[in-house]
Amino acid sequence: MSTIKTITKPIETAEEYVQSLRDMKTEIWALGEKIDNIPDHPMFIPHVNAVAKTYEMPFPVESHLTDHTINRFNHIHQSTDDLVAKVKMLRTLNQQTGCCIQRCAGMDALNATYIVTYEIDKKYGTNYHERFKKFLTYVQDYNLVTIGAMTDPKGDRSKKANQQDDPDMFLHVVEEREDGIIVRGAKAHLTGVSGAHEVMVFPTENMKEDAKDYAVVFSCPVNTPGITYIFGRQTNDTRKLDTEHPIDQGNPKYACVGGECLAIFDDVFIPWEDVYMYKEYDFAGMFVEAFASAHRQNYGACKGGIADVLIGAVYGIAKVNGYAKASAVKDKIADMINLSETLYAGSIACSYEGHPTESGAWRADTMLANITKHNTTKFVYEINRLAHDLCGGLLATLPGEADLRHPEIGPLVERFLAGTDAMTTEDKMRLYRLVETISGGTAAVEAMHGAGSPQSQKIMMLRDAKLEQKLQFAEKLVGCSGACDGCCNCK
Repeated sequence: MSTIKTITKPIETAEEYVQSLRDMKTEIWALGEKIDNIPDHPMFIPHVNAVAKTYEMPFPVESHLTDHTINRFNHIHQSTDDLVAKVKMLRTLNQQTGCCIQRCAGMDALNATYIVTYEIDKKYGTNYHERFKKFLTYVQDYNLVTIGAMTDPKGDRSKKANQQDDPDMFLHVVEEREDGIIVRGAKAHLTGVSGAHEVMVFPTENMKEDAKDYAVVFSCPVNTPGITYIFGRQTNDTRKLDTEHPIDQGNPKYACVGGECLAIFDDVFIPWEDVYMYKEYDFAGMFVEAFASAHRQNYGACKGGIADVLIGAVYGIAKVNGYAKASAVKDKIADMINLSETLYAGSIACSYEGHPTESGAWRADTMLANITKHNTTKFVYEINRLAHDLCGGLLATLPGEADLRHPEIGPLVERFLAGTDAMTTEDKMRLYRLVETISGGTAAVEAMHGAGSPQSQKIMMLRDAKLEQKLQFAEKLVGCSGACDGCCNCK
């Protein structure tokens, strides 16, 4: 395991988890301020609460390494049952929080690293897999939160990593030492830094030999010296600072999305025991595919769970506004349900169609995982559009909680925003704010670009589509010369 042991005793409860973050004192820049009291700062409390839910609802499973009972987020999938259980866990947690629970990328990074390090060792005789298993045992036994760091800033997108005018636009090794390596560069869109203990870093694209210094995979504690985190702005994020008016926060206990950061690595030391690939550039693409397939598997479950909350809120608004029984309204809610369940079906399907790797770990079907994520980039926007349609203009013009509480104008808000006796005006306002939070701005963009842009899914879909085989099917039906004999091995 790492020479830097961040956590010194196993974490068993949500309260112990929150205290572990206090003890780490990870620093994050947000709104121009450096913050080190993360679990007690209103900007981050909802993010921490979301991860804490995974300790309250740990979904225990037996580790294949130690036979110890562990949190499923730190498990290496051993069967299709495990893949399906992962999907069901994610939907359940998102139903309970209405937001990203921030541990998916770390879970997927662990599984990808387990698979690929085995393949690297098989080809080169390295010992990356055993190194990683020691780290994984530490993560499992101490019940840690791990996050993934894949995407580089990329600079000029027309150039590869080693062609950039600024070489640090892709994270790379700048020095090799007897006891480890020194890395420099940055990673973007890190989900869950505010609630994590360890980060897994790996490449973002295929690489050739001339970029081998960029072909590096490693883990390190999030509070490792030399890493600077800059928190990304989110839609209506400063409402979190207004702790006197939680209604306006929309989802006051939990976050909107995962709390993404830009992470800058300024000559960060990584000991050899925490390095799981170094210069094996020919495996960079395998890391990308293994992680991407695992991460895209999740989206129908995560977004399906959040959509369950959104659909419920919209239905409640329809009831208090007195039009829940209207056929046009029921039709649109049915459309929302159809889209949400279709996403979930994709996650379930790619899990049931999963297969074992030589490492013993199981992975979801690549084609169906990419289909699931690609549908997410479209369906979530349509679900949100239907929600906006059904909620009407009040979604954009709703007065604030301070107005509701004001002794002079509060009674006016109470009176003129009232609906049926299905609920109070205050509860109606709570649902409107929840719909606003789930369906607007940052949350929608995450559905589009999280786990890769739509084009990245199309690339993998086309690669795995076996178009020549499909052509042979067609040619055989119409009697073309040289038609397929039915072996189904066409590429």
